[in-house]
Amino acid sequence: MYTLYGIPNCDSVKKARTFLEANSIPYTFHDYKKEGISKAKLTQWSKQLGWENLINKNSTTWKELDEAIKNDVTTQAAAINVMMEYTSAIKRPIIMKDDAIVAIRFNEAEYQKVFL
Repeated sequence: MYTLYGIPNCDSVKKARTFLEANSIPYTFHDYKKEGISKAKLTQWSKQLGWENLINKNSTTWKELDEAIKNDVTTQAAAINVMMEYTSAIKRPIIMKDDAIVAIRFNEAEYQKVFL
């Protein structure tokens, strides 16, 4: 079973969910807005991808952060603190199976390789 992490109104999350459902791929949805995200999970992801690859610097949330907050994100610990407080600043969707990230963001060609 896969777990898809994201927020429901994100276009990339919607595309990912549509792809999974259209291909009968079972998954559970973890809504950052309602459920939050743990420090342990962000640490695990950072080890797999690097914290720099988890922050969505193109997101409205990131762009609207105070410059001092953004400038302080120079370490994994600082990045995790920001991502825990501002979950919309995390790239999405992130899809996991067991303890491994199998996909980040939505790319149909990549999804076809991973899931089909």
